[in-house]
Amino acid sequence: AARSTRSAACTEVMRMSDPCPCESGLDYAACCGRFIDGGEKPETAEQLMRSRYTAYTRCNGDYLKRTWHPTRRPGILGLDDKVRWLGLKVKRTEKGGADDSEGIVEFVARYKIDGRGHRIHEVSRFVKEHGQWFYVDGEMLSK
Repeated sequence: AARSTRSAACTEVMRMSDPCPCESGLDYAACCGRFIDGGEKPETAEQLMRSRYTAYTRCNGDYLKRTWHPTRRPGILGLDDKVRWLGLKVKRTEKGGADDSEGIVEFVARYKIDGRGHRIHEVSRFVKEHGQWFYVDGEMLSK
């Protein structure tokens, strides 16, 4: 029953040729699709952050949980199907490269709920363990 109440964005099929929701300028297949649907692991903290944003736009809780650090992973995500994601802007990154074990990504994500615009401005922390990046936590700079 929960599936039928999802917003159109969560239930519409994401074609691999569609522009990636993370606004990288790449199509979904070349960007976040290879991580979310293709089983590849992001090489950088920014790639993980972008793919997690895209997973939120798709209401893909499985991917979000899989990429959340096990020590911080919530039991229930509480994805809101009324959210319409509008865009993502990466403001800065610190470390988080392919050879790093930790990284920071500051971003602004815009969305609407019931026609009202909102934004999340967060500085997110990531760690890389056994070759895989995980989201640890974030500091909200604004809501």
